[in-house]
Amino acid sequence: MLRLQTIICTFSVLSFAARADFKARNCSEVREACVGKGFSFAHVPLQEIPGEHLRVCPQGNTCCTQEMEDKFGQQSKQDFENLVDEMSHELRSTFVSRHKRFDEFFLELLENTERSLNEMFVRTYGKPYMQNSEVFENLFAELKRYYTGGNVNLEEMLNDFWSRLLERMFTLLNSQYVITEDYLECICKYTEQLKPFGDVPRKLKAQVTRAFIAARTFVQGLSVGREVAQRVSKVSSTPACIRALTKMLYCPFCQGMPAVKPCKNYCLNVMKGCLANQADLDPEWNLYIGFSRLWPAKTRRND
Repeated sequence: MLRLQTIICTFSVLSFAARADFKARNCSEVREACVGKGFSFAHVPLQEIPGEHLRVCPQGNTCCTQEMEDKFGQQSKQDFENLVDEMSHELRSTFVSRHKRFDEFFLELLENTERSLNEMFVRTYGKPYMQNSEVFENLFAELKRYYTGGNVNLEEMLNDFWSRLLERMFTLLNSQYVITEDYLECICKYTEQLKPFGDVPRKLKAQVTRAFIAARTFVQGLSVGREVAQRVSKVSSTPACIRALTKMLYCPFCQGMPAVKPCKNYCLNVMKGCLANQADLDPEWNLYIGFSRLWPAKTRRND
């Protein structure tokens, strides 16, 4: 957030003229600067006039009318809000790009795994597998639903998968018998003791749970980052912020010195005031950015 404040300060001061003539106390330089920035005022004084009418800038001798000061305030607000939006655009684009890349990568990986497994089982088991392939299709459908934010309990879903697979295999291997639902239910109750698939279910459950929890958390985190950046970029300037911006950016116009640039510390103090709400996010945002750096290197190849 401090970096954002510094960048906005830099952009703000660079938007003014690059030279200053402190000897000139008439208003010709102010007139030229106003024209250069696209202002169209009904009247710009040729020489300094008393400034009792000013409400923001110093009320000594001035080159500003009330109309000029009012428009400077409006322009300060617009400049500031446009700059915040512009500077956060790259951040928002990064989150959108990374979310898209990771989502495509992970879903492609899941689809390739399902296809490879299906091809291998078709070659190995043929018709018996194809007649029961919906058990595996349902498994991958549930995994995809979990990854995309669905209300799926991974542990329960994987336990159900192994139970259904056991029922199908037991029925196939004992096709000469009539297997009732109660009998199958009884077998499933003793799966832990019987361990028909050895230690494979436990190992697979640990691997799948770890991978899918991490993937879902990561992709959801990218979505949150994008939404936060989007909301933070839409600042609502307070009257105090607009006054401070006007003093910093445009009161030098009123004093006959339109090319004067504010010092860095002054600009940072103004930005801290205008971005006070956003600055409160600093600790949490820094922790979040640290998390986002765990972005898998493979998916960043073309980012």
